[in-house]
Amino acid sequence: MGITLDPFFNLSMDCLCIADFNGYFKKINPAFVELLGYSEEELKSKKIYEFIYEDDKERTASMRDQLTKDVPLVNFENRYVSKSGEIVWLHWTSIPVPEEQLVYAIARDISYYKGLENERVSHLSQLAKVNEELKKLSYLTSHDLRSPVNNLISMTELIDPTKINDEDTLQVINYIKISAQTLKNSLNAFVDLLKQKEVPDKKLEKVYFAEIFDRVSLSVRSLIKKSRATFYLDFEEAAFVNYNTAYLESIFLNLFTNSIKYAKPGIPPIITIKTTKGTDEIVLTYSDNGIGFDMDEVGHQIFTLKQKTNPNKDSKGVGLYLVHNHVTSLGGSISVESAVNEGTTFTIKFPV
Repeated sequence: MGITLDPFFNLSMDCLCIADFNGYFKKINPAFVELLGYSEEELKSKKIYEFIYEDDKERTASMRDQLTKDVPLVNFENRYVSKSGEIVWLHWTSIPVPEEQLVYAIARDISYYKGLENERVSHLSQLAKVNEELKKLSYLTSHDLRSPVNNLISMTELIDPTKINDEDTLQVINYIKISAQTLKNSLNAFVDLLKQKEVPDKKLEKVYFAEIFDRVSLSVRSLIKKSRATFYLDFEEAAFVNYNTAYLESIFLNLFTNSIKYAKPGIPPIITIKTTKGTDEIVLTYSDNGIGFDMDEVGHQIFTLKQKTNPNKDSKGVGLYLVHNHVTSLGGSISVESAVNEGTTFTIKFPV
């Protein structure tokens, strides 16, 4: 009895396709159709390059030329434009079969990885700017404080312990106090300036939790589908918060991907998100049923850059650091409760 590959092709969660050397899709699996939002007929009716993001067309065409010359394509990334207009990042492995004039290809949706990558680059860029400002402030501090510091040293040298009751000595002591106060005032001014540079202007607006959830879950729908994650939402008591949209999206994205990454083996993630309203704060409670972690061992460092809650997982230790930074930089707070194999709960408080 012959073996058919149709079930493998049709049930695969990855995007599988067969294209001809003329640049048309000949066969497309359901996962690819669902990802791009076009019908199979629409995808087959136009040349492939018409679905590719404009900035990537030339580079993709160059790679396609290599395929027609019997050169396999490995680890190639480009962007497609879905029917809804959303940009989708794909990671390709394509094998040409010249005798059939066909290309067999498999692609994975890496859009959420690209989102995290861009966020990290942006964050590192901001850190670089802050570092540059620190250099400038160091120069200004050393320059502007030179005089009061020198005065302080000079006044100290003039103190004569044997004449502690002398009027001149008392006056010198008074000068020391004045110089010290000048130094203190200058330091405070520079510290205040540094704080302003560390926290750039962030646009605050009315942000609806349900809309952010929909937007983020759509961007990682492939990951959610593969993990079979289930979400339970309750935004009735507090539907929105005055916050920075990009920051709230990043918070949801990093929490979602963490819950899926640290799910119990063989058990689909169950994620519960609830918002409540206090007298001067909006509280978001986020819980999952994942593997959790030992609070005594790593709880005090959970939001530290490059801190990994599970060394056996493929983790960079950046996600929760970003969540913490986004929350606290706008005056909020975040706490965590967890236990091994008992899931994790994050409580985020947004000021109102």
